[in-house]
Amino acid sequence: MDRLERLTNLVLVLLDAGRPLTLAEIVTTVEGYPEGHDAYRQAFERDKRTLREQGIPVVTEPLDSPEQFGYRIRPEDYYLPELDLTEEEQQALNLAVAGVRMDRAAGQEAAWRLGGLGAGGGAPLAALPNLPALPVLHEAIRARATVRFRHRGVSRSVEPYGLLFRRGNWYVVGRDLDREAQRSFRVDRIEGRPEIGDPGAFEAPADFDPRRALPEDPWRIGGGEEVTATVAVDAGHARMVEAEVGSGAVVERRDDGSVVVSLPVVNVDAFRSWVLGLLDHAVVLAPDELRGEIVDWLTPLAGG
Repeated sequence: MDRLERLTNLVLVLLDAGRPLTLAEIVTTVEGYPEGHDAYRQAFERDKRTLREQGIPVVTEPLDSPEQFGYRIRPEDYYLPELDLTEEEQQALNLAVAGVRMDRAAGQEAAWRLGGLGAGGGAPLAALPNLPALPVLHEAIRARATVRFRHRGVSRSVEPYGLLFRRGNWYVVGRDLDREAQRSFRVDRIEGRPEIGDPGAFEAPADFDPRRALPEDPWRIGGGEEVTATVAVDAGHARMVEAEVGSGAVVERRDDGSVVVSLPVVNVDAFRSWVLGLLDHAVVLAPDELRGEIVDWLTPLAGG
């Protein structure tokens, strides 16, 4: 039997079960498992892991029997509840679905189930990328489980509080356990699939809102060590920069009309792009390490 068919039958059996099923009951009900206890247990563990990775909540429950554990899929965890949308809300949802293109057919099917218009809805306004890490992060947020992943070559352990789609990219926002601080990470820069820990490992702050947690300034988005950059901006661009970063960032106003701003930086590449966009109207004053990085980056371009 094809494994996909076996997985499909397994989902149907676990959904229909009114109680947790033992492993012996599962392998006698679902066709396609190999003979021998060790062989069919290994096959079932692979199937269970695959379903969970795809977001299907196979739960394990203790039993008062020799097998000790049973398995099932609770319908309330699996099925989308009735949304009870008004006609105006349904129209708004249809409009949103028509304006967003999913990368995968599965995403479009989900949109149809929500009442979307389906194919032929006109040119999309945005495209949501399909990333291998996204379903794992969704599951970790739902289960309040920590995740471990490599982000731009560095290993991270994170309590994921939420996901946010901004400027064409997905970001996961949460507490970086290694740095003991809240950080955000671009999901497309996560290498491979994250490792998910035990459920119920943390509680997100009650007032957490990913829209506020992810700053608008690109140099503040990332998982690097935070440094405070001091930048001098000439009089011709002082008002524009102050409007962009806020008056609270201004630490000095000079007699010639120039200003000095202080900015928290965790993404050096984004900060460098911003500074270079100001051409010779801005100078990085401190810290020396950050100033040196920008000088070193510019030197080859200047032919020196």
